[in-house]
Amino acid sequence: MNEEIKNYYDDLAYSYDSNRFENSYGKFIDKQERVFLTKHLPSASTHTILDLGCGTGRFLEFANNGVDISPNMIEVASKKHPLKELKEGSVTNIPFPNNYFDAIYSLHVIMHLDKMTTASFLTEAANKTQAKGSLIFDFPSKKRRNLVKYKANNWHAANQFSLEEITGLAEKYWIVKQTVGILFFPIHRFPLFTRPLLNKIDHLLCRSFLKEYASYIIIKLEKK
Repeated sequence: MNEEIKNYYDDLAYSYDSNRFENSYGKFIDKQERVFLTKHLPSASTHTILDLGCGTGRFLEFANNGVDISPNMIEVASKKHPLKELKEGSVTNIPFPNNYFDAIYSLHVIMHLDKMTTASFLTEAANKTQAKGSLIFDFPSKKRRNLVKYKANNWHAANQFSLEEITGLAEKYWIVKQTVGILFFPIHRFPLFTRPLLNKIDHLLCRSFLKEYASYIIIKLEKK
């Protein structure tokens, strides 16, 4: 599957930003993710931080280092962030020494993997992170998908979990510190004039007991 994913993103790399994040749906998700990263990541000026699955570098301002499976994605990211150290690798093969990072984050990556690869990712991230270091990632919510009867067509965004499942996979190395939802409403389907109010309501629901019914869940773990 890794080769298929690499080829997919190699082909998409040069149009990825405009294709995915210049529309209202992409901008809304981007805003919510940035709020979480800003609140929960230490400063890259004083800590060693990895953007794992950095893609075209959308979030590289939060990190010193980036890893991606697609060389074309890395090429685009390096032009935007020439001072960052970027390497080819994967979530199960991070090309840095053990205990190297204070924090790792990986967004829009785990959704493409299967359960076994996700478990390997949690182990590899633990190997590369210092004690008490952080791991942040997102995944599609199984409860939301069951509610809307979502059916994946192929590997793309096919992975899904409940919080209980992720906690079970992570418990050997990690402690859950924070969880929130991302995108409770299909915001891009509502008229523009309603979105400021919906943004506020969405933000509240994604942090309430209903957060597992958001489209995605973003989680922060701390290494034991």
